[in-house]
Amino acid sequence: MSSCQPLSGLFVVEIGHSIAAPYAGMILCELGAEVVKVENPKGGDAARLWGPPFSAGAATCFQAFNRGKRGISVDLAKPQEKERLRALILERADVLIHNLKFGALDRFGLSAESLLSQKPALVYCPIGAFGTKGPLRERPGYDPMMQAYGGLMSLLGEEGRPPVRVGVSIIDIATALWAVTGILAALAERNRTGKGGLVDVSLYETTLAWMTLPITAYLANGEIPRRFGSGIEQIVPYQAFVAADGAMMVAAGNDNLFRRLAAALGRPSLAEDPRFRTNPDRVVNREALIAILADVFATEPLRVWKEKLESAGIPWSPIQDVAEVVADAQTKALGIIQEAPEEALSLMGLPLSFDGLRPPFKKRAPLLGEDNAAFLGEGSAPKD
Repeated sequence: MSSCQPLSGLFVVEIGHSIAAPYAGMILCELGAEVVKVENPKGGDAARLWGPPFSAGAATCFQAFNRGKRGISVDLAKPQEKERLRALILERADVLIHNLKFGALDRFGLSAESLLSQKPALVYCPIGAFGTKGPLRERPGYDPMMQAYGGLMSLLGEEGRPPVRVGVSIIDIATALWAVTGILAALAERNRTGKGGLVDVSLYETTLAWMTLPITAYLANGEIPRRFGSGIEQIVPYQAFVAADGAMMVAAGNDNLFRRLAAALGRPSLAEDPRFRTNPDRVVNREALIAILADVFATEPLRVWKEKLESAGIPWSPIQDVAEVVADAQTKALGIIQEAPEEALSLMGLPLSFDGLRPPFKKRAPLLGEDNAAFLGEGSAPKD
């Protein structure tokens, strides 16, 4: 591959807000597409104010998910502005992404049916909340709601304590990844047939996909999964433990690894104990084994366990905070935290490279409506 910009030449219109559609647009942008972000002139994307912290005129949250894009502001309630946007889509867009409420764009003549009838080569990707069918299709949806409604929160935390949510927007980001997957597949099909089409994804369907294993297990045995904190139902030991000076994750994922773990801890007899000999035995006797291991791990600091566990080939990791992750030598070696070319602003790059090259940090996120004149013509200057 000659470039880390394989989507160069692709033109994308993103009518996005918050995280899901903006992250999908940013991925395509980082891969070389020209992405034009469309915002309401009355304040724009709400994520612009999701702070502090703020940098380069907007919340860092907005910067993180909108870097590299061009930006226009359009009041869809005004016929002239709506028609300018429609003309831009029909004349130039290869892809349209949006995450407005179900049916919102239909009222403005920007439905998939309307646009595809005039431009069959367009790939139209709405990112919905609950999907295009069913009794909830018109309800709005946000990441925490989906973690709750889709069952994910029922698995997080510890028994006897309140449920918790994943602390990052895992549903939004994963839905963006599914959107990009669908868009790229549709573009591949267009290369063969000349026709684009409709790619539907939703936050709820993404949540259900994350729940593949627990739902499959429930359908098999009828048992509602329990919560195991940092652990997992099917494998023991596979969870966090507290050492004398910090916490760590230990993952002895098979019987051979458990035998090596027992030896590294100076307790080889644990591997021969009938209660713990095989993984199914250890799952049944989870509480007894975890109590023994917790007592052993608490006796030594992390540096001792690092030496012993790595020497034995046991998968383990200290539980690092954000500052430790940023300062970590491996993070620095990968160069995935990138600096903006025009100002002091560091953001996370894409987690992929092409022939050793990561897509570069091209520019900060756009100011509201800063590219109106370039894409909407004269008389379309940014609004105050």
